[in-house]
Amino acid sequence: MDLALTKDQEMIQKSSREFFKKECPTDAVRDMRAKDQGYDKKLWKKMVKLGYSGLVFPEEYGGSDGDFVELALLMEEMGRALVPSPFFPTIQCALALLQFGSKEQKAKFLPGIAEKGTTWSIAHSERSGRLNTSDIEMMAVAEGDGFNLSGTKLFVPYAATAGRFLVTCLTKANEEAGNGENGITVFIVNPKADGVRIEGVPTVAQDGRCEVTFENVHVSEIDILGSLGKGADIIDTIIQQSAVLKAAEMYGGARAVLELTVNYTKERKQFDRPLASFQAVQHRLVNLMTEIDGLKYLVFKAAWGFAKNNPDRSINSAAKLKANAVHSAVCRQGMYLHGAIGWTEEMDIGLYHRQTRAMDFDGGSSDLHREVIACEMEKRTPLYKQVPA
Repeated sequence: MDLALTKDQEMIQKSSREFFKKECPTDAVRDMRAKDQGYDKKLWKKMVKLGYSGLVFPEEYGGSDGDFVELALLMEEMGRALVPSPFFPTIQCALALLQFGSKEQKAKFLPGIAEKGTTWSIAHSERSGRLNTSDIEMMAVAEGDGFNLSGTKLFVPYAATAGRFLVTCLTKANEEAGNGENGITVFIVNPKADGVRIEGVPTVAQDGRCEVTFENVHVSEIDILGSLGKGADIIDTIIQQSAVLKAAEMYGGARAVLELTVNYTKERKQFDRPLASFQAVQHRLVNLMTEIDGLKYLVFKAAWGFAKNNPDRSINSAAKLKANAVHSAVCRQGMYLHGAIGWTEEMDIGLYHRQTRAMDFDGGSSDLHREVIACEMEKRTPLYKQVPA
């Protein structure tokens, strides 16, 4: 694996860093998170115009035919700049459409994401707050030419402004076919359909999470993503891709926090000496730097695997597992080295710190990814992929 960036990748990294530095300073981040939708629609339109929303789409769908490494680089820069946007949930759904969608679904939906900036969100977790398919209780009951969906999904990102949802449901389709097994099905759902109710959920990160309730929401058979009753594999793929992309975002955030902390300790004086001159402080900073560099290797090794169509489940999960530990530790140690003032809203370090819980959740918790790695070693199926009995 060659970690050196190509000229195109360097251009994406440099241009996106300059764009976010100009368009999304930390004061703007504070303003965006105070809004009901949790992000700035004008900024989102600019991102769409620059081609970010269609970065990995084929040209026939309005994209620029980029690869997964370029996508990871963009996520890194978004993490560095703390960009509040519906990009991550939208790209989660878009990648699933690219891989599992029918020709008709891809032609219908992907150009809207790439060229018009239609936002999507995935409605998967329920009252357990986990990503396990075995925890799904929401039902899809066959009715006429489709299904009626009933249930509640929690922590759906940016649901209030999403143009479409990907919704996971428990179906009895396989049982009706005579093999006696239940299955998970993924549906494409219009948030404006009758029976959909969306309510904001307050979070420390102020990241636009919502509770979405579905009451006999009718969807057609043509709105099934992939095959009926085979949605567990789709969710597994989404989790694997999301783990790497979120780890890239967390790597960017951790790198930014380290830079903030180094600069602060160089300026802040104690006993007439800069904090950075004390050996104990130096050792903490060096330890953080080595952890961040280790995370970088895992992130881009995993992204490279996807770019070469040869992803490694263990590496993908290791990247997210490492990101959960490193991002949290860097933010926490950064707060410690800032002292009490680090906990105030006027300091940028606090903006990064209050995202740690949400970052851990998106793309899978540490427990989930430990299980994935253990199961890869033991050649067995992870519990989170199991379908409810």
